[in-house]
Amino acid sequence: MTEKKYLSATGVDEFHYGILTAGGTGIVAAAPERVEFLQDIEVAMSSEITRAYGDNKVAELGVSHGAVGVSGNFHKIPETDKNALLGLETSSGGLSAHGSADNPPYVAVIFAKTYEDGSTEYVGLPKGKFLKTSIKGTSKQGNTTFSQDAISAEFMDRAVTGFDKQKSVVVGADDAAATTKRDAIFLAIFGVPYPVTTTTTTEEETTTTTTGV
Repeated sequence: MTEKKYLSATGVDEFHYGILTAGGTGIVAAAPERVEFLQDIEVAMSSEITRAYGDNKVAELGVSHGAVGVSGNFHKIPETDKNALLGLETSSGGLSAHGSADNPPYVAVIFAKTYEDGSTEYVGLPKGKFLKTSIKGTSKQGNTTFSQDAISAEFMDRAVTGFDKQKSVVVGADDAAATTKRDAIFLAIFGVPYPVTTTTTTEEETTTTTTGV
């Protein structure tokens, strides 16, 4: 019998996203994009009970499930990632612009919850779109205060390999140093292996390459 664990998560890490193909079964790129310095994230799954009555009492209960909402904050989201997630048009001069005709692409997302014993829980979101958030600025007042970049998104069901029915959230947890569930969820959500970054150094230059496992 599998041992039950009662440890609470103490951190978040490894936020990855990928723009989905037209068929929605995998991502366009060879590897998902990594956005560092995730500070907090919440996946809100809404459900509602519907009651049927008879003989002055509840005869049956039904459950309806709504969309999956995602919100969170990063220390900073690079402009290239903002442009990709929000579907923003960029000019030849490197400017990014918002407009009423913007249509963000469907994306898939994976992030990790970390634990003090070294174990990791991965959360996969198969198909959704990111929404525009406010642009804010605050005057510096004596002590240095860092701002945040907020995210907001909504996710829906999608066919995921290994499941009979479409899913909107997929979860898998690995013990410390294990990668079985991590590798499985990256293949299920992105359709490509977990990305591995290797650095090759020669006398002339240093090259960093990100590939699948």
